[in-house]
Amino acid sequence: MSTAGEVPAGAPGSGLRQPRARGAVALAPAERRAVAALASIYAARMLGLFLLLPVLALYAGDLPGASPLLTGLAVGAYGLTQACFQIPFGIVSDRLGRRPVITLGLVLYGAGSLWGVTAAGIWGVIGARMLQGAGAVSGPVTALLADLTRSEVRTRAMALIGISIGAAFIVSLIGAPLLQAVIGVHGIFGIMAALAALSVLLLYTVVPLPDTTAAQRPAPAPEAAHAFSRPLLPYYVGVFALNFVLTATFVGVPHALRDTLGIDLHDHWATYLGTFVASLLGTAPFILWTERSGAPDLVMRYGIALLLFAQGALAFVYGHYWALSAALAAFFAAFNYLEARLPARLSQAAGPASRGAALGVFATAQFLGAFAGGMAGGLLYGSRLGLVGVFGAASLVALGWLLLYRPGPAQGGT
Repeated sequence: MSTAGEVPAGAPGSGLRQPRARGAVALAPAERRAVAALASIYAARMLGLFLLLPVLALYAGDLPGASPLLTGLAVGAYGLTQACFQIPFGIVSDRLGRRPVITLGLVLYGAGSLWGVTAAGIWGVIGARMLQGAGAVSGPVTALLADLTRSEVRTRAMALIGISIGAAFIVSLIGAPLLQAVIGVHGIFGIMAALAALSVLLLYTVVPLPDTTAAQRPAPAPEAAHAFSRPLLPYYVGVFALNFVLTATFVGVPHALRDTLGIDLHDHWATYLGTFVASLLGTAPFILWTERSGAPDLVMRYGIALLLFAQGALAFVYGHYWALSAALAAFFAAFNYLEARLPARLSQAAGPASRGAALGVFATAQFLGAFAGGMAGGLLYGSRLGLVGVFGAASLVALGWLLLYRPGPAQGGT
């Protein structure tokens, strides 16, 4: 919300141009600044999460009082509190404004990171991870991005966030083992606290304020309740399915690289980096096709179909390196596009008044999908089905999404 002396985006002197004529798709200068800053905030949080994934389980297992169950809880506690707080943070951001809620979330995330620096036992790490997760600002950050961009360029803006998350993931795979060897897990927690402080600085110095007359007006109860309406369910189901597939993929692919193809764990980063870079050649045409076509939901169905194809291919070719790499590049191309398009389309279908609440529900479904994909992938890999079962289950989930996808109408607004 605006305070004295601050100029909302879209107002005279804000630097954010008014909507251009139909057909113009270039990002305005203020939109570019806002997208860059918000993508950095989002990626900084995800970088902290990803940096711990390759090293936390081994570290926590050696702590005083640790057991296999508590070690698993230390790894998963972040996602649990994320899922619990995404909806409340989204609803409150519709009423009180995005910036105060994002600030609170980043402070909680930073406080949890500082706790992790000093945690000496398993319960301390669990508590730190839960406090980090309580800073559930994915929904409000995405809602603020939607507030500050026009609908014509929103998919591109969301795609930049998706690419920044993918880049954070790749950086983590490469950097986590190196950082752990130099500064340890305590040092990684310290990096996360510093990233939280940097994110607050970006929020107040670079990100403009949205127009409070539209994007940030308080949402009455009926508007917030719209976030749970039937037309928005396809997007919640979609992000659940997408993240189920993502997590199951990264249960299966590392095992395929190490156990089937004999590639040492320390060399996996090269495959991930190469396939992710190659995937951008597929993601870009999807984004341009969406912006220029008159049937963006048809393009989205093609994206889901590519996701389905990639998973089906992985089930058959995981024993052949170059075929696996091609299937993984196709997966990343579809994932990058869908991860960007789903929140962009949801923000249109929800409308400005309930956008934060809807994106909070969306983020909750996202984390629940990741949890379910990890659980299912682990159970199937340990069964007689092995990797075929992991990739086959992901294919079935993608197929179900493709068959059930029925988009809701846009509510107007930006």
